[in-house]
Amino acid sequence: MHLLGLLPLAGASFGAGFVDSIVGGGGLLLVPTLFSTFPDALPATLFGTNKGGATWGTSAALLSFLRRVRLPWRTVLPAAAAAFAGALLGAYTITRIASGPFRKLLPFILAALLGYTLWRKDMGHHHAPRAPGRATALLAAAGGSVIGFYDGFFGPGTGNFLVFMFVRGFGFDFMHAAASAKLVNVACNLAALALFAAKGHVMWRYAALIAVCNIGGNVVGARLALRGGTGFVRSAFIAIVVALIAKTAWDAFVR
Repeated sequence: MHLLGLLPLAGASFGAGFVDSIVGGGGLLLVPTLFSTFPDALPATLFGTNKGGATWGTSAALLSFLRRVRLPWRTVLPAAAAAFAGALLGAYTITRIASGPFRKLLPFILAALLGYTLWRKDMGHHHAPRAPGRATALLAAAGGSVIGFYDGFFGPGTGNFLVFMFVRGFGFDFMHAAASAKLVNVACNLAALALFAAKGHVMWRYAALIAVCNIGGNVVGARLALRGGTGFVRSAFIAIVVALIAKTAWDAFVR
């Protein structure tokens, strides 16, 4: 493909990394761009190529957060491990069946998430994590496995669901939730990438371009989130979820 033809993909990769680094949702910018850039490619190949690039960007954002934010490891690690397994199963499933029905459900799920966040105005402002223990670890693993499956099977909006899970389910503030979501997202991406790569569903040279641009967007976004603090991340979360509701509803019911 001609270099100029890849400019939209490069721009979308940077933008997706920027959005993902704060609260997630960049997949709804990058995945449609991949579909329009490579209209004849299999959906599994496009999802695999997305993971091949986004894994590096999410890892870069995670490193930025870890320098400033201390994660509650006894809650986050079980979620990450379960998400890895769930994402493997989800990635395998997308190589077998279509994800079309999920597209119509997504805007309604996001709308419910947004409504609850707006209703609970104090949610996510204070970091008061649940005491670590077996019940907390099991709950984190259950949530991680479900969201991990979704990430491997479809993906867009995964970061938003993870942030909401850590804020609502475990008492994190939005800053710690965003950082924790990055670790779980890296686990999801690695699992899905391994499956897609094993089945030959990654266009590596395009994944390399996505990786470079995605890393840039993630680093810029993570630094902005760390500078803005919890209030900024919460505001960004609400704004991005509103945009995702509009985008997913348009894709599912208008296009």
